[in-house]
Amino acid sequence: MAATAVQEAIDRSAAPAVVAVALQRLEEAHQGLADRLVAEPGLCRALVAVTAASRSLTELLVADPAAVEVIANLDDRRPMGTISASADLRRWKALELLRVAARDLLGMDDLPQVGRDLAALASDALQAAYELAGSPPLAVIGMGKLGGSELNYSSDIDVMFVARPGDEDTDRAARALMAAAREASFRVDANLRPEGRDGPLTRTLGSFEAYWERWAQTWEFQALIKARPVAGDPELGQAFLASAQERLWGRPFTADDLRAVRTMKARSEAELARKGLTDREIKRGRGGIRDIEFAVQLLQLVHGGHDESLRSPTTLDALGELGRSGYVDAADARSLNEAYHLLRTVEHRLQLEREQQVHSLPTDKGAQDRLARVLGYRDTVEATAGELLSSYLRRLQAGVRSIHEHLFFRPLLDALSAHPAGTVPAPAMPAEAVVDRLAAFGFTDAARTRAALVELTGGLTRSSRLMQQLMPLLLDWLSVSPDPDLGLLGLRKLASGRQRTTELAVAFRDSPESARRLCVLLGTSARLSATLEREPDLIPALSTPEALEPRTSEAMVAGATASFTWRSELEDRQRGLQRFRRREELRIAAADVLGLAGDLPVTEGPAAPRGSPTNGDDPVVVTARQLTALAEASLTAALAAVGPAVPFAVIAMGRFGGAELSYASDLDVLFVYEGSTPEEFAVAERAAESLLRFVSGPTPATQVYPLDLGLRPEGKDGPLARSLAGYHQYYERWAQTWELQALTRARFVAGDADLGRRFLDLVEPYVWRDPFPEADVREIRRMKARVERERIPPGEDPQFHLKLGRGSLSDIEWTAQLLQLRHRTQATGTMAALDRLRDVGVLAADDHEVLADAYRFCERARNRWFLVKGSPDDSLPRRPEQMARLARSLDTTPHDLRENYRRVTRRARHVVERLFYGKDE
Repeated sequence: MAATAVQEAIDRSAAPAVVAVALQRLEEAHQGLADRLVAEPGLCRALVAVTAASRSLTELLVADPAAVEVIANLDDRRPMGTISASADLRRWKALELLRVAARDLLGMDDLPQVGRDLAALASDALQAAYELAGSPPLAVIGMGKLGGSELNYSSDIDVMFVARPGDEDTDRAARALMAAAREASFRVDANLRPEGRDGPLTRTLGSFEAYWERWAQTWEFQALIKARPVAGDPELGQAFLASAQERLWGRPFTADDLRAVRTMKARSEAELARKGLTDREIKRGRGGIRDIEFAVQLLQLVHGGHDESLRSPTTLDALGELGRSGYVDAADARSLNEAYHLLRTVEHRLQLEREQQVHSLPTDKGAQDRLARVLGYRDTVEATAGELLSSYLRRLQAGVRSIHEHLFFRPLLDALSAHPAGTVPAPAMPAEAVVDRLAAFGFTDAARTRAALVELTGGLTRSSRLMQQLMPLLLDWLSVSPDPDLGLLGLRKLASGRQRTTELAVAFRDSPESARRLCVLLGTSARLSATLEREPDLIPALSTPEALEPRTSEAMVAGATASFTWRSELEDRQRGLQRFRRREELRIAAADVLGLAGDLPVTEGPAAPRGSPTNGDDPVVVTARQLTALAEASLTAALAAVGPAVPFAVIAMGRFGGAELSYASDLDVLFVYEGSTPEEFAVAERAAESLLRFVSGPTPATQVYPLDLGLRPEGKDGPLARSLAGYHQYYERWAQTWELQALTRARFVAGDADLGRRFLDLVEPYVWRDPFPEADVREIRRMKARVERERIPPGEDPQFHLKLGRGSLSDIEWTAQLLQLRHRTQATGTMAALDRLRDVGVLAADDHEVLADAYRFCERARNRWFLVKGSPDDSLPRRPEQMARLARSLDTTPHDLRENYRRVTRRARHVVERLFYGKDE
């Protein structure tokens, strides 16, 4: 090889200037190297490739003469020899990594072989570290990419340690082993062990088994796919592997497991998005390495219990078997394989430059071009090498993401499709695998699922073809809803009939986000499904930001009034107002269920009462205020339709007065009129009866809202409406403590505003007394104690009661009201009262946080349970399947939901006993 050939090799390299300087340094450091470059073409090509790609390996070549000999003899794996200190291990590791990298850069080994060689390097280093630590009675278990024999150049070395029973101080021995490996430049990480950093570093096999049986989370079983003994006691390592495999593949993979894994991945993507790396990181970004690995591992978990061929810890091996066996479409498997090869190769080149743990594409244009040239790209007339690489990666990752989103359902749809016999080949996926995958994704009835899919996608019309294309995505979205079967049934009902199927398909085509949100709502609540079935025109609006924003009170009133002003018959007007409430409640519930309520601005107005903060980021407050504004608007419109002939006002009480309505709330109200004669009373009473009949309706089918007048003076025995003077006389002479306490939540909501204001002025001195009588304090405490003893209905769980349980809603409401009364602190609504009491120094900040957290938790769970169940229920469900659906809707697990209830209510009850019952007095 002439000197000109050396120069040509430099010129053709990825970074000619960098390589020229590097070779000059090498020639100066190693006598005779210049002649060898001419005489040994293989050595020259290897040095050019390595110095163009890696600054760190260039420094090794300059510093260590043995490194040049490694490059000259790439077929010879360097023997480890005698390792007497960490420095020996560090040098061996550096030289062996150089050999693997050179073979990689020269194309002598493919990606799987490079991963195996790097994993073998790490395993040998761990064995050497084990011997340096005195060969303790431990087995070292490789996890992650080490366990999968697909290591990167700069991967963490994930491990767990297994000890024999009876051996002492094994944690110390494991730490010595890790220290020896780290001194040899390995980043050893043992955080995948049970309990992570908080758990013991070593465990016996029996301890691992006990943990897997009782405490292990889904992601921990997922991690066991790649568990493999790599160093230490081989017999103990094999015993661990056999037990781990039995626990991993012997357990069913459920829909809740699926949601747990998906939730973890979604959180990882959200964190990446917050850092602005979604489009730059090839590992966790959209369409990146993690998308492929996640999909493969998920399908392994679903089907590996029945099919041993799918249990490989190596991603590409498992992907190949999934494709050959029909679990993944063969073309999709090939595309993912190709993408994985390139993405991992890009990752390797990024990490080789300085042997750092890098997963993001560089932002500097020069660095982009150098990376692309190392990968074999060259500038063209149209674009630079960096631009060509970037463009190809974008296309590739978009394809990966698309396959990732369809992967789980495309073969499933083929298996379930109703094709005439002989028109298509039988699906490769076994029938048992179809049932397994459906079950893992929450579809419990394969026959019903098939019937629904045939109906939704049948025929050769344009809309049916569009539904066929969309169905993988729709099933994917349904599968993450609380009840996929319910969601599919709702979708089937919405699409019943050719015309409606066409409308639905067009809506989905125009707005995929509408389709996604629709699937979540349909799989959450039969009540919302019924509304959507009756009001299908609302489906496209689900993706429109302004459609889900909170309405102002004025807009609500205008909408309620417009809902029936053109109708003349009373029943027609009732139906118009019913429809208005139904549509508005769907809008409010959609924002709530989709997690958008806390992201939307809170409108001021009658639904933001006196003393209340904005709480713009609190979805519980936003939802309650919107439900309250809807009720106010409906009453305002209804009262206008009744048209009282005397001044007439509606006073909201209870949760309605506090602007804290839930989906299941009755409307507690008082009616007040202006007048003093029997004739005026008769007119007012007729107006009250008309309003009650119009709003409450004679039957549930005609009801707009349930009105409750039980808080009026004399209760059921008293008149529906009472004059201002009548209220004054009653509160002056006969009002009981509980009636005055209830007036802390009194608020004008409809009718004559001046009359409403005068009513509130009238009751103020009766409620806000200074000082508040101690006898009334004792009476309020006595009433609350009686409620705790007597009020929880039979059949509802007192241990998990969201309204009347210890430390739940009732405790917090009564505590806030008593503190308000004792300290004359006016604020309408429990959350507003807590904020106000904190601001004036009555309630300590820590106590405020505890009570507010418990209120939010219980109210959110109670609201969501109503939507999921479809009827009022104030305690967490006892039936496992109901509890699972509620927990999924709240993005948690049944266990965590109960534990969170116990935690927040226990803390709240301590505060209640101190502040309400006076335990510290």
